[in-house]
Amino acid sequence: MTSQTTIDAKGPGDKAPAGRSDHGPSAGLRGHPWFTLITVAVGVMMVALDGTIVAIANPAIAKDLGATFAEVQWITNAYFLALAVSLITAGKLGDRFGHRQTFLIGVVGFAAASGAIGLSDSIALVVTFRVFQGLFGALLMPAALGLLRATFPAEKLNMAIGIWGMVIGASTAGGPILGGVLVEHVSWQSVFFINVPVGALALVLGVLILLDHRAENAPRSFDLLGIALLSGAMFCLVWALIKAPTWGWGDGTTWLFIVVSLVGFAAFAFWETRVKEPLIPLKLFRSVPLSAGVVLMVLMAIAFMGGLFFVTFYLQNVHGMSPIDAGLHLLPLTGMMIVGSPLAGAMITKLGPRVPLAGGMLCTAVAMYGMSTLDTGTGSAVMSLWFALLGLGLAPVMVGATEVIVGNAPMELSGVAGGLQQAAMQIGGSLGTAVLGAVMASKVDGDLPGNWKDAGLPPLTPGQLDQASEAVQVGVAPVQPGMPAAIAAKITDVAHDTFISGMSLASLVAAGVAVVAVFVALLTKRGANAEAGAGVGHI
Repeated sequence: MTSQTTIDAKGPGDKAPAGRSDHGPSAGLRGHPWFTLITVAVGVMMVALDGTIVAIANPAIAKDLGATFAEVQWITNAYFLALAVSLITAGKLGDRFGHRQTFLIGVVGFAAASGAIGLSDSIALVVTFRVFQGLFGALLMPAALGLLRATFPAEKLNMAIGIWGMVIGASTAGGPILGGVLVEHVSWQSVFFINVPVGALALVLGVLILLDHRAENAPRSFDLLGIALLSGAMFCLVWALIKAPTWGWGDGTTWLFIVVSLVGFAAFAFWETRVKEPLIPLKLFRSVPLSAGVVLMVLMAIAFMGGLFFVTFYLQNVHGMSPIDAGLHLLPLTGMMIVGSPLAGAMITKLGPRVPLAGGMLCTAVAMYGMSTLDTGTGSAVMSLWFALLGLGLAPVMVGATEVIVGNAPMELSGVAGGLQQAAMQIGGSLGTAVLGAVMASKVDGDLPGNWKDAGLPPLTPGQLDQASEAVQVGVAPVQPGMPAAIAAKITDVAHDTFISGMSLASLVAAGVAVVAVFVALLTKRGANAEAGAGVGHI
């Protein structure tokens, strides 16, 4: 692939030649790379935070609005579906109309949807506006990467992406802590209202600072059929992964959606070879490093998101911690991602991505193996060790895989590449939760009857056993009100021990995925087109 010349613009119709600084009234501010980084970080923080902060608010929302458990699940699923399905198309919009405009629209829409959720008085409205949050969040995320790619020169790009990854990691891990504080001391609505002033700040900064960067040969038309085929295939895949724990992996409906998604992806790939301006030119994947970066991002998210999913249940339901305490126990993970991401960016700039990425996934594998050894009596110091190692391993992968994907794509497809990176992470997270959830369920279903019998507890009917198994899969002891203390203690011990065995197996599977990712990381290399950006020389 060849590097592409960029066009830098203050806005529509106000363009500056590539490589020339803006020396207008706001010289030193507008288009400044580090101020651009701060601006996009503020916007991205909202989207990353909302991925986890809402989980803490769900029980309060259910109680206040009288929602069922299934309806509450849609608060998360609606957001995730809209985000995952729209990311690549949203990246294409940025490539076509400019990443500055796309970013600003995403910020305004996301903040407005958040405010509307806080004002909603029914679960149907909450779910509806969560869809809009996902759609506008999808506009914002790839545009942020496109702006960084176009603004920073190659030798500074990894550091910028490192800080960008740090913001995402810190926001994702800090969501439960902030959510717990807001729900406990203010209201569930405040979890959404907080996005309004943050969005307003991002908008003001964006208007004052961001420059539009477009490649001279940016796309001029839309592949509408390609968008429809890809969106349909993505929807069916993500929907199958979301519903698999409820329907069951052996259910025909689950596999029907998976097959339809595969057919949709095949039809999309065929169409992309026929259309003049495809949504995703398949020649992108001729780049082995770019393809390896996408696969690596999926594998990383499977290990990280899937493994971390059970840790929150372990901390709260097995160790009896409050949501805030559980979030505080994850601070070593957050802290190492905050510290490690910029350091990883500097290391990748000096050494290239291959060694840091492989080393990061190896650390992740060791951390997941360590988490498989956690039990009911594990102390905070040992937990912190494994959580810190996990954060240390994830930092270079978040930074390096992003740079490999975006840096190996031509400039005019930087938005699509950013969408690919984010979509890979979303799909990987969904796969991790679904697959490792199935591993956990299978282990619990297999061990619980024997453990229950060995403890000398009264026999359960098949229906009671199913209910007990569902509770144990999230670390909850199925103790009924009025049970004698001795019996309740035995049930609690059995439930927690069985949960631990399931979490241990799931963590080992996650460690195996991370080991595979080590070998994928060896196929990566520095972005061949990273030097295409940096149209503004404000470093």
